[in-house]
Amino acid sequence: MVATLATTALSGAEDQAIDVSTSTLTIHVFKSGLFSAFADNHVVSARIASGLLSETGVCIVARTSALTVLDPDASESARAEVQQRMLGPEVLDSERFPEITFTSTVVERAGNDRWRVTGNLILHGRKRPLSVTVTERDGHYFGTFALKQRDFGIEPVRVAGGVVRVKDELTVEFDIVSAPGGARE
Repeated sequence: MVATLATTALSGAEDQAIDVSTSTLTIHVFKSGLFSAFADNHVVSARIASGLLSETGVCIVARTSALTVLDPDASESARAEVQQRMLGPEVLDSERFPEITFTSTVVERAGNDRWRVTGNLILHGRKRPLSVTVTERDGHYFGTFALKQRDFGIEPVRVAGGVVRVKDELTVEFDIVSAPGGARE
């Protein structure tokens, strides 16, 4: 997702760490179904656990256990229930699949402060190709992409006999910042 950053941000520099205190993923999960008006869309966020930028690409790691359901309009108990289901064996199975990783394979300039980054996303133990446009503003590298849960072996959650369910397609946003101080030792 972030592979783009590396080629331009570092031009000639050594590997550079990701600032894990400010780099984040935000996932938007949408509802569907006959009674979806009685359900909630979900917003889930996590800090990036680790990552490197270099002249040739990027590697980013997020921990599934760090994903947190934000849902500001939901009660604390409703958020906790969604959180438990999301991390449990029914969805992410965070004990078996503790990491989400992206490793770039190709980074191509797509204009001023824009790149097309192609690589492999590993989620839920499955690797799938991913291509995303990354934009740099004020030292932040932003991008958005969609993915289908079923492509990663995750069956979208259904409740009440399927009259309320989660859509297969999720939207993922990222904001990646290189660590202050530059190169990794």
